Amino acid sequence: MGALDPEVAPWARGGAAGMAGAGAGAGARGGAATGVEARARDPPPAHRAHPRHPRPAAQPSARRMDNGSGDLGSAENTPTTEALFVALGAGVTALSHPLLYVKLLIQVGHEPMPPTIGTNVLGRKVLYLPSFFTYAKYIVQVDGKIGLFRGLSPRLMSNALSTVTRGGMKKVFPPDEIEHVSNKDDMKTSLRKVVKETSYEMMMQCVSRMLAHPLHVISMRCMVQFVGREAKYSGVLSSIGKIFKEEGLLGFFVGLIPHLLGDVVFLWGCNLLAHFINAYLVDDSFSQALAIRSYTKFVMGIAVSMLTYPFLLVGDLMAVNNCGLQAGLPPYSPVFKSWIHCWKYLSMQGQLFRGSSLLFRRVSSGSCFALE
Repeated sequence: MGALDPEVAPWARGGAAGMAGAGAGAGARGGAATGVEARARDPPPAHRAHPRHPRPAAQPSARRMDNGSGDLGSAENTPTTEALFVALGAGVTALSHPLLYVKLLIQVGHEPMPPTIGTNVLGRKVLYLPSFFTYAKYIVQVDGKIGLFRGLSPRLMSNALSTVTRGGMKKVFPPDEIEHVSNKDDMKTSLRKVVKETSYEMMMQCVSRMLAHPLHVISMRCMVQFVGREAKYSGVLSSIGKIFKEEGLLGFFVGLIPHLLGDVVFLWGCNLLAHFINAYLVDDSFSQALAIRSYTKFVMGIAVSMLTYPFLLVGDLMAVNNCGLQAGLPPYSPVFKSWIHCWKYLSMQGQLFRGSSLLFRRVSSGSCFALE
């Protein structure tokens, strides 16, 4: 899913932590409001403080915030809220896993079914490779329906670890000090705020990516075993032992650099493009300006994710390259010396966007397939 990995885009990641943090802020404001209402109902004290020496204003009580009754944003319920979003994220990950599975097999170049002849919009005959649904049906025929969920366990653990990491970082480095852009800001001030906010997002994304990447590598290798029908990587613990024994500590971080670069380029490209579009192309006099601005970042996220897809492809290929599995060895793939070598190879072959489309997959002109 492009920079959507694992495999959701950075602008969509960390939802649990972000909403938990927002809920905590709402709880604090609710606690302060409750204290004001309580003071308004209390009778006036018999002895008032001297007007020149007023009593300090009452602050929201930490006890009230911690022991609030049923407040979703209270500190007591923040772990519960985070756990809820981790569970929801796990459900979405499980439902989307067959899509990622098929995409990865296409990325490594596994095409077990021949192309079919079809016509394009101009009426010309072209060769089409099997779509996602045809490919998924083939996997079911070979491994059964459960085969569509090969490698799901380490991926669930990876996404959960990423969400928890982002939530923990927001507690240690709260984003409350970040000033959000408003219409009253001038160009220089608004750009400074966007840079500050993007830098904060980049820090969280890079840390969560680094911590969760070893599980991502295990998940990738579990899935590509379908190509050679191997069983080298089965459980998470046994896979950790194999990787550490054969490749050392660095084996858990193969393919990390292109993934990190893709995340960084995605965040800065998406946020800066959305900012400049909202600032210079959306007129405040337009009645739907607010609605358009709210969707600009989402649309830019989709566009930028397509441009950063090669980083995802190279990172995934490096995660399985030369690991003892058939999918990472010739003839499927040469042994790459580095991710830059992999990038150059794919670029020369015109395959930097291989697997980006799962519905209409035309055979490239340089393919060995030919029309009959």
